[in-house]
Amino acid sequence: MEVDPVCEDLERVLDIDSDCKSIGVHVAYTVAWKPSEQLKLDEKVIDKEISSLLEEVGERYDLESLKENPVVRAYRSFFWRIGIDPTKTRPASEALLRRAIRGAFPRINPVVDAGNIASARTLVAIGIYDLDRAMPPLRIVMSSGGELFKPIGGKERVVPRGVPIMVDSRGVVMHLYPHRDSVETCVSDRTERVLIVAAGVSGVPRDLVISAVNEVVRILRKLGWQSCGKVLVK
Repeated sequence: MEVDPVCEDLERVLDIDSDCKSIGVHVAYTVAWKPSEQLKLDEKVIDKEISSLLEEVGERYDLESLKENPVVRAYRSFFWRIGIDPTKTRPASEALLRRAIRGAFPRINPVVDAGNIASARTLVAIGIYDLDRAMPPLRIVMSSGGELFKPIGGKERVVPRGVPIMVDSRGVVMHLYPHRDSVETCVSDRTERVLIVAAGVSGVPRDLVISAVNEVVRILRKLGWQSCGKVLVK
C-alpha cells in the first residue's frame, strides 16, 4: 500500500492554540489520498451509504427530540458562546441530520458526501480540506481581527476579533470553527489528498470525535481511497 509522506509527520500537520483549547476546542484528524493508479469509482457506494443513513436516522430520531440530544446541545451552546444564534444558523451536523430525518440528503462530490454522511451519523462537525491547496502546518487560533475569509457559497468577509479560525502557514483562513469552510481549500473532483478534521467542542466526547474521522475513512476506503491508518487527537 502507498503511504503518503505526511503520515510520518502527522503530529505537525495541525495544532490548537491554548486560547482555543480554553473554550473547549478539540479535534481529531487524519489524512487520506487517492492511490496513484486510476480508480474506477463505484457511484453506488454513496447511494448505498445514504440509503443506510436515512433508514438509520428514521429509526433513531425525530425533529422534536433532536434538539435535546446532548451533542446537538453542545454545539448550540458553543455557537452562542462565539456569538452565533444556532436557531438562525444551525450547526452543520444538526442541519444535515434534519435533512436526513425528512428523507433527503445533499450530494456534492463523493469525498464531501462521505464527510456529510459521517457528520449526520455521528452529529460531529466534520471538515475535509484539499491538502494540496493548503500549506501546513495548520493552526486553530483566535482571530486577531481583519483576516479575510472566502466562504464556500458566500461573499468574502472580514473576520472580527476573537473568532476561532483554522489558518495555514500562509495565513489563509481555511475554516471558521466549527461551522464554515473556505473556497480556497475546498474539495473538488480534482482533489487527490485530503485532511479530515472532526471539530469537537465542550460536551462532545473525544471518542465520538475520533469515531467521526474513522467513519469518513471507512466510506472513503469503499471508494478506493487510502489513509494514514491512525487518527490524532488534540
